[in-house]
Amino acid sequence: MGLRTSTTTKLLDAADELFFTRGVAATPIDAVLERAGVSAATMYRGFPSKDALVASALDRRHDDWLAVWDDAATTAPTAKAALLSVFDALDAFRARPEGARWCAFLGTAAEYAEPPSAIAEALHRETATYLERLTGLAGAAGARDPDALARQLLLVVSGDLAMRLRDPQATSRTARDIAGALVDGATRGT
Repeated sequence: MGLRTSTTTKLLDAADELFFTRGVAATPIDAVLERAGVSAATMYRGFPSKDALVASALDRRHDDWLAVWDDAATTAPTAKAALLSVFDALDAFRARPEGARWCAFLGTAAEYAEPPSAIAEALHRETATYLERLTGLAGAAGARDPDALARQLLLVVSGDLAMRLRDPQATSRTARDIAGALVDGATRGT
């Protein structure tokens, strides 16, 4: 027997808020249950473990992030702007009420030398999606080697997200400038 949608939402909201601000290891499941207002028995009907709850919260955050990125990319006036829209999306996502001071995926990955399989799959899915989308957008922008450019841009995105820990008021302007120079260098002559 599964959970009602409202119960799932309460659990994922609590998990997102606590795990991705305090840390997964530092947040006992009891704190999530208390914040969600549900019992352990109820939670375990929908999520077989804390790891499964973390993975589901990551997956939901990933879907929310992709919707913001899609909006930024589809309104971009050029293929290059669509490629660089990831930085507009980062700022837009962060400005949302449920936005975070940095990346839930990077934070979760940093907590585990070897993440449990459910969490490892969520982390892998997020990285693979970044690379797939950036590669496609790089190809559309005329990059000579879209895969290489996508990997370079993902490094810039990751650095930008990490810098948000150092400066909570930072925007993606500097990262976007660096990425723009990479894109210009990768698309010259095409």
